[in-house]
Amino acid sequence: MTEEMILSIGRQALVTALLVAGPVLVLGLLAGLVVSLLQATTQLTDQTLAFIPKIVVVMLSVLLFGPWMLRTMLDFTGRVIGLLPSVVR
Repeated sequence: MTEEMILSIGRQALVTALLVAGPVLVLGLLAGLVVSLLQATTQLTDQTLAFIPKIVVVMLSVLLFGPWMLRTMLDFTGRVIGLLPSVVR
């Protein structure tokens, strides 16, 4: 196993992690921004108002993007497992 192969696998792992987590994080961030703007304009300071919409949005985004996220992780795992014979030698 060469250094280039290790760096390539590490880079692919980081890209895969960002791709899988990205949609959920972005939608959670947007939900938080909308709730914060709503709280700022209405001067509501209830803490549960900040968390409940974010939790709902994150759960819905996991349901929506779940199959794609699973496929992406399985593709990466398959590529890494496919490299095992070259590593074992």
